[in-house]
Amino acid sequence: MNELAVLAEAGAGAAALAGCAASYAFGRRTARPVRVLRPFENVAAEELLGRPLQLADTSEARRWIGGADVLVTGAGGSIGSELCRQIAAFAPRRLVVLGHGENSLFELHQRLLASGVRRERIQVVLADVADAARVRAVFARERPQVVFHAAAHKHVPICEDNIGEAVRNNVLGTRVLAMAAAAARVAKFVMISTDKAVNPTSVMGATKRVAETICQSFDAQSSTEFVCVRFGNVLGSRGSVVPVFARQIAAGGPVTITDKAMTRYFMTIPEAVSLVLVAASTARDGSVCVLDMGEPVAILTVAERLIRAMGRIPYREIPIVETGLRPGEKLYEELLTAEEGLTASSADRVRVAVQQRLDYAAFERRLETLIAASRRDDADALVAGLAALVPSFRPDLRARLAIA
Repeated sequence: MNELAVLAEAGAGAAALAGCAASYAFGRRTARPVRVLRPFENVAAEELLGRPLQLADTSEARRWIGGADVLVTGAGGSIGSELCRQIAAFAPRRLVVLGHGENSLFELHQRLLASGVRRERIQVVLADVADAARVRAVFARERPQVVFHAAAHKHVPICEDNIGEAVRNNVLGTRVLAMAAAAARVAKFVMISTDKAVNPTSVMGATKRVAETICQSFDAQSSTEFVCVRFGNVLGSRGSVVPVFARQIAAGGPVTITDKAMTRYFMTIPEAVSLVLVAASTARDGSVCVLDMGEPVAILTVAERLIRAMGRIPYREIPIVETGLRPGEKLYEELLTAEEGLTASSADRVRVAVQQRLDYAAFERRLETLIAASRRDDADALVAGLAALVPSFRPDLRARLAIA
């Protein structure tokens, strides 16, 4: 079988086939066919997902966001910047983009201006969400009517090694923002959560579950409507496994995966954000919305698809190597805790997780203990504090031993 047949059988991309075909020009075969590696930027998300893109109808969000003052935290990140892009298309009266990284905020600002958003309608705010005085001052000055809270530390292994900072940013930051929003009588506060908050084995997941509960604790206690939206992995986000795979393929391999049995729920960033806007439009105060992300996809399958899409043959040309689960990682993610059930919402592909009623006075006491431990950067006290707040949290002992 010649190289063309081998590549075609393996599902190689058009660029690889064209490069190989050139070596057969005029009926002669070269010893080493010239094959072009397809750039990762030219690989469509559909090729990796194995399905067409499914953007949600956000017309209802346009109705209540248009003309409003909107603040987005974590605006320079993958989800935050896409939220800003889609929200800007709804013509808010003012869009406040808040973040901690000046370079990412600068790039976002330039992209928004290039898309036609008028300069006076964008306010760039450099701030730390855990800085209560700074956040209160921003809310007092900007008077947002809607807040999308996307700021969070999301990298599981890094949060395992930096528990105090993970708690400070994800837990204290959410509390500071929620209190500021309630005090400023913000109409709606939408927090971006994660499927890693369900039965967490990682510090990151546990902190996001606490953040969900903080938002729920304001239910019926203020005029602000608090909503959480929980979803899984997004393709192309910062730190996503897919760009890592692409760099490994470009270097000739191997592609490293933690475990061949690992699966994840995947969406593109625009798909996830469009569903966040739909969920925010339909959910009621105190809700935790769960997005329908389809069927989970094996990480191994994503790696194989990307290798083929970039014009190489899995295993024959690019080996795939297992490295083992890292501290805090799970083989598969869940969308609901054992205590939660699902109820339908008025929107397709959005469900509401039924929550248990909590003793919020006891929750507040435990929360204060956790925040105090974060100020001391006491890893053992932080893990114990997270476990007290999230009974389903099962910390990974490997991370604790590594820190010790």
